[in-house]
Amino acid sequence: MAEAKLPGAVLQVTHDGRTVYHRAVGHRDRESDAPMREDTIFRIASMSKAVVSTVVMMLQERGALLIGQPVADFLPEYAATTVAVAKDGGGYEVVDAARSITIRDLLTHSAGIGYGGGPAADQWRAAGIQHWYFGHRDEPIRETVRRMAALPMDAQPGERWVYGYNTDILGAVVEVASGRALDAFLETEIFEPLGMQDTSFYLPPDKVDRLAAVYSRTADGTLQRADANTPFHGQGHYVAGPRKSFSGGAGLLSTTADYTRFLEALRQGGPILSRKSVELMTTDHLGDLAALFPGGGFGLGFGVVTDPGARGQLGSAGEYSWGGAYHTTFWVDPVERLTVVYMTQVLPAPGLRDFGKVRALIYQALE
Repeated sequence: MAEAKLPGAVLQVTHDGRTVYHRAVGHRDRESDAPMREDTIFRIASMSKAVVSTVVMMLQERGALLIGQPVADFLPEYAATTVAVAKDGGGYEVVDAARSITIRDLLTHSAGIGYGGGPAADQWRAAGIQHWYFGHRDEPIRETVRRMAALPMDAQPGERWVYGYNTDILGAVVEVASGRALDAFLETEIFEPLGMQDTSFYLPPDKVDRLAAVYSRTADGTLQRADANTPFHGQGHYVAGPRKSFSGGAGLLSTTADYTRFLEALRQGGPILSRKSVELMTTDHLGDLAALFPGGGFGLGFGVVTDPGARGQLGSAGEYSWGGAYHTTFWVDPVERLTVVYMTQVLPAPGLRDFGKVRALIYQALE
């Protein structure tokens, strides 16, 4: 922090169900000299995906859906989708999808749906649907997802791992299958039972002073406060936005304590989800289709470690994890009974090695 590589951060480490380290360092807001605190609220972006993937599995346990079902059973516009195929000489052609997209395809990011930057990026751009940020949208997520279905996807269902709007679409599936808005479903089925009092899609007015400011790190390592010209809307619309678009893929705000409660509920097998469902979520489903990193694959909403040696980092086989665009991350190591949540707010964050250093420091401390 003395070298201003990060504005500030919060790290929470839980071992065998007991939090053994929870510390905030640096600033929540450098300009106002506001210190980072353990209860600081962060934009967790794609860490939202694990939460929404979990509620899909909850709905399967309740008999409201099966993950092998076609998405079209809940969102009829996905009954017949198309795929953009790039041509060797430039441009692309649009072909019919070879089969229906399933809920499992969305959970594993193998539905062929990206973030609007594939071969048919021009069509996604014209529709106003690109990138992961939804906070500014003045329409319900169900309507955005409806419009997505008419656009050409990036790959055939099941062809390969394509990171994109899959979990946002799952959020719309949850709304239809449960008959409730996504924010309300998460509040009553996840946040309230687990005591996650500071997790939401938009910030309540009385918590504005706890939200961390976003900073951008330049190529030469300089930190500057994100502004309107920063990608994905600078500080974002989490306070004064339309409050209509509940992005299951990247929209949540949370704290390290709240997110630890969620992860510990999964690690310990309850009360929100059974042990067997968690096992299925944290098993590699894609093999060579999703070689995200050496020694790793992808489950149902989580990256998973299959071979620690090939990965080349401290950890264990069976570890599951993910992170968010604002430079937040988490992992759960079931072998060591370890849950780690680390949050800061830097976008973009080139040249930082803090994730690896945090990992090394934690594992060397294990007895």
